[in-house]
Amino acid sequence: MKKILLGIALSLAVLQSCKKDHDEEEIVVIPIEDQNAYDDAAAIKFMDSNYFNDKGVITAFDDTVTTDDNYPKLSSYPHETLPSGVIYIIRTGAQPDPGTIVGEKDILTFFHSTYSYIATNTDGKINFGSSSPFVNSISSGNPSPDPAYYYVKQSVLDAYNKANNTTVGRDFYEIEGLREGLKYFKSFNQDNAVDYNMQGVIIVPSRAAYARDNTIYGTLYKDRSFVFNFQLYKTETRLPKDD
Repeated sequence: MKKILLGIALSLAVLQSCKKDHDEEEIVVIPIEDQNAYDDAAAIKFMDSNYFNDKGVITAFDDTVTTDDNYPKLSSYPHETLPSGVIYIIRTGAQPDPGTIVGEKDILTFFHSTYSYIATNTDGKINFGSSSPFVNSISSGNPSPDPAYYYVKQSVLDAYNKANNTTVGRDFYEIEGLREGLKYFKSFNQDNAVDYNMQGVIIVPSRAAYARDNTIYGTLYKDRSFVFNFQLYKTETRLPKDD
């Protein structure tokens, strides 16, 4: 009887050990250096795999048709990679003239189609995958007014910290890379009812977005890069009463 009980105990121990090993194998944490490298490589691949349609909307090349063969790649447009890894692409002929410089605290009227992606390496092929919509003004028909992911009001930040007994900073809400990229664009001054004509793209790697930090979105955007395809409809100076 003792031998039977001992055998059962040993079997359970082995099963628990196997389960633990199995669980540990399933949880794969990619080193942050590797994730950063994947983000950068996937962004380059994305620029070569997509083009602007006639309205400036990012569109993937389709190998099964020839109707898109004459469209230049996103990578062929004027663009620059910033030290943070952020890439901005200026769509030729779609900029305001003279336009308005975007201020650090401006109230934006921001028309954009933005998706987030996770850059992965599968059998040596690095791509953006797991596409997820962030904001799509094209579907809604409405620009985003004063988005907190560009500038969070101080009153909102103070209220959150008071309600939750926290001391979170601006990066709890804001996407640093978006703020950085928009410095290279100017805004129009047009009514929300005017039809859109996208003026460019800002690709924000995860390290310049929410990275692996806890944010207002929790960990929903962990390791996710963002691709902002946008037009700045209008900017307004933020007054103290608006903050």
